Amino acid sequence: MSLTISSPLGDAWAWSLGGLMGLVMVLLTVYTARHYVFSLNRLFSRQRNPYASLVHAEWPRVTIFVAAHNEEDVIRDCLENLMRVDYPADRMLVVPVNDRSTDRTREIVDEVVSRFPGRIRPFHRTGGKPGKAAALKDATETVDTDFIIVFDADYMPSRGLIRRLMAPFFDPEVGAVMGRVVPLNVGANLLTRLLDLERSGGYQVDQQARMNLGLVPQYGGTVGGIRISALQAVGGWHDDVLAEDTDLTYRLLPGGWRTVYHNRAECYEEVPQNWSVRMRQIKRWSKGHNQAMVRHSAALLRQPDLRWTERIDGALLLGVYMMSPVLLFGWVLSVLMYFTVSMQWLAPALMVMAFMAHSALGNFAAFFEIATATHLDRSRQRIRLLAFSFLGFIVSAVAIMRSVYEQVLTDRLPGGKFQWDKTVRYRRASPVVAMPPAKAGP
Repeated sequence: MSLTISSPLGDAWAWSLGGLMGLVMVLLTVYTARHYVFSLNRLFSRQRNPYASLVHAEWPRVTIFVAAHNEEDVIRDCLENLMRVDYPADRMLVVPVNDRSTDRTREIVDEVVSRFPGRIRPFHRTGGKPGKAAALKDATETVDTDFIIVFDADYMPSRGLIRRLMAPFFDPEVGAVMGRVVPLNVGANLLTRLLDLERSGGYQVDQQARMNLGLVPQYGGTVGGIRISALQAVGGWHDDVLAEDTDLTYRLLPGGWRTVYHNRAECYEEVPQNWSVRMRQIKRWSKGHNQAMVRHSAALLRQPDLRWTERIDGALLLGVYMMSPVLLFGWVLSVLMYFTVSMQWLAPALMVMAFMAHSALGNFAAFFEIATATHLDRSRQRIRLLAFSFLGFIVSAVAIMRSVYEQVLTDRLPGGKFQWDKTVRYRRASPVVAMPPAKAGP
């Protein structure tokens, strides 16, 4: 049976809508398959944790940056926890990067420095270009170690975190290492519980599966380590980007440097506790990620030194924040086709079945990842919240759509610029607690 398709608006209109709808369905199918491949890999395939067994070694010297802008409520906890890690004290230097803070951040940093002489060297930045990447760029110029690790000020490192992040660097091909981020304030409300599920799926399944399959693990902007020689080889920090982590990932990849994800290197973060803060966070991530997509997609796909699987996975990773606009576009196309295009019965029936299949399997794929993560984490009681994840999905989709609209129609207008929205902190500054100085390790 041949396909006939027509429209009162003309055959060109009918075939254009049909072609666009086919393209949307292909994209949705590809991302659906990607979610299922990652989940099934984590459930049934051999896991790669090649550096987890490295406990004793001649550990290299490392500088630990703690990025801080108006972080008076959380900076002390982060610095004091870093003083308790099991990495040799004489092999690590903590550098709080205090970027133009106008609150009590500098005062608190200097107070902690006075209690741990020689172990913390503050970098107080009072001018220069705003933004985390610009601050890290200036701070990196003062480093005399071969490696750096970057934290945000609200992060709480686990005792063995530094050692686990440094272990992969004994492999000379490794340019960056990423650890796992775990929410600290899970019990605050429904949103924090949903973000805990989301983080589990993203790290326990997505990141680890990409590591297992030899694809493209992503260096994150915090809880991550960088080899200085690799950073310099790809041009250092770029201070004109919102997502310096994604930008660096896609400059290291064609440069021949590997990024490693270490699932057992856990660090604890404070996630947003209200929806407006969450939406602003998603908008910032979306803008930064899409900026990296525009910059790096074409060069990545043309890179002859990469395996085709790396190129495809890298491109799909760059495009994740565009899937919400693609999905909305598909809905609009469906409405237009329903009211303006006539087809023989077989074609609309196939289209209805395709959308039913995607709704039942495709939209569930991300939730299947979350369910997989709760199984792997042995915290199955959390699965009862899975149905509520659809609420988080809708909120994220709206935030991403707004970010794309602003990025295309506002940020790029003459005089427009990216705006950094700092995530709200919910902890309050803790009182000073006297701590004994840590002993230098072997």
